Amino acid sequence: MASSPFATGAQTPTDSPMLPAHWRDFVALTKPRVMTLVVFTGLCGLLAAPGHIHPILAFTTILCIAIGAGAAAALNQWYEADIDAKMKRTANRPLPAGRMDRQSALHFGVGLSFFSVVLLGLATNWLAAAVLAVSILFYVLVYTIWLKPRTAQNIVIGGAAGAFPPVIGWAAVTGDISALPVALFMLIFFWTPPHFWALALFVKTDYAAAGIPMLPVVSGEVVTRRQIWGYTAIMAIAAMAPVLLQLTGIVYGTAALLGTALFAVFAFQVYRRRESDPARMAPEKRLFKYSILYLFLLFGAVVVDRWLLA
Repeated sequence: MASSPFATGAQTPTDSPMLPAHWRDFVALTKPRVMTLVVFTGLCGLLAAPGHIHPILAFTTILCIAIGAGAAAALNQWYEADIDAKMKRTANRPLPAGRMDRQSALHFGVGLSFFSVVLLGLATNWLAAAVLAVSILFYVLVYTIWLKPRTAQNIVIGGAAGAFPPVIGWAAVTGDISALPVALFMLIFFWTPPHFWALALFVKTDYAAAGIPMLPVVSGEVVTRRQIWGYTAIMAIAAMAPVLLQLTGIVYGTAALLGTALFAVFAFQVYRRRESDPARMAPEKRLFKYSILYLFLLFGAVVVDRWLLA
């Protein structure tokens, strides 16, 4: 379980005096690679929305989504610095590596949060800003602080944090939230468990070392593989919902049908396997990588579809 960052007396990798952090370390705090998908889904929500938004305001909206996502990532790393130090894949992040102190990361994350929300509200509307604020708070308070160190279902509920960007993009244009952005929210929400658990299977030892109760650590790999397959089935329904509800047309429908079918094939291969050696988990790594491409494909298809229908 994560120890409190407010605790005194405990030594962390960032307790010793150090030089001011390099600007690259501040960039690293925002997890720019993870941010790419967040920004893309937000952009697609904006482009698929009916109505018109000035290009400068559209750029500002996407910038605010990116800054908000970076703020949440920075606060996540501020809180989990001691956990990251125990995990091989995160040990070289700025805080556990000792290149930055926690206070700097906290101030950076809080500052970016306020800036992104206020700027989005002033540039577009306060509904979009409110959804952005909720997404940041949900990721930091609900997922990072509450769920992640306490339950193996952390990523199921916490996945909602990453599902907000298309709703924000849509609301920035329209000032409201309608059926399509909600459907896109649900797609990301149900996509998150098979996506993340595929990763968790081949980094299980990292989570075990850090004491994080991820599903493979708590319930074992067989249960995790079964859950991946089960959530893939639910995700498939969510992926087809925009077509069934006549919110999208043939371009999205074709992409969703073919893309989800391939996702299901990869997920079924993972479900049937009983491999426990991370070095031999090629199908699990393939599912993880494809799941990212899958979301890019479907959200891109939403935009093409809406433009064709316009």
